[in-house]
Amino acid sequence: MAMSLTGGLFALSGCALVQNSPMPRGSLIEADDYNQLKPGVSNRADALDLLGSPTTKATFDDNTWIYVSMMTAPTPANFPHVTKQQVVVLNFDQGGTLRTMRTLGLKDAKHPGMVGDTTPTPGTKINVLQEILGNVGRYNPMQGMMNNSSFGGGSNSGMMGSMNGGPGHGGAGNTLP
Repeated sequence: MAMSLTGGLFALSGCALVQNSPMPRGSLIEADDYNQLKPGVSNRADALDLLGSPTTKATFDDNTWIYVSMMTAPTPANFPHVTKQQVVVLNFDQGGTLRTMRTLGLKDAKHPGMVGDTTPTPGTKINVLQEILGNVGRYNPMQGMMNNSSFGGGSNSGMMGSMNGGPGHGGAGNTLP
């Protein structure tokens, strides 16, 4: 009896883990707050007092402030599902006075699709085996020692051969054909 009661409690506690509880994200702003802003009257300081710092500013225009808020619900084995989204866009003139205010919802969102093309890369196409074995024999730390009798001949080139050349390339470095 006690085992079945304990098992039932564990099963019920597991249901709480799978429950889709909404999670707020972004700048949580209320309609009462941004409705106090009036175009032509309000300024940047008013917006900061009522809404706080913007989520972002437009890329090439510091006079456009964007506030994004959304509610998401976890989705098993996937990204969270957006259940509610609100975007408030404030546009100020050069003097800092609010010109326009727009609100956008989830229905206004545009979802970009993934492109199935591949990015072209210059060079030769090699297979996995060629890639693994391609550098075999190219690096030989003893190669520089054998050139120019630098075993003890007092050369200033050191053990690796040429002063400017990289190891194993005989001073050629990485070159393009």
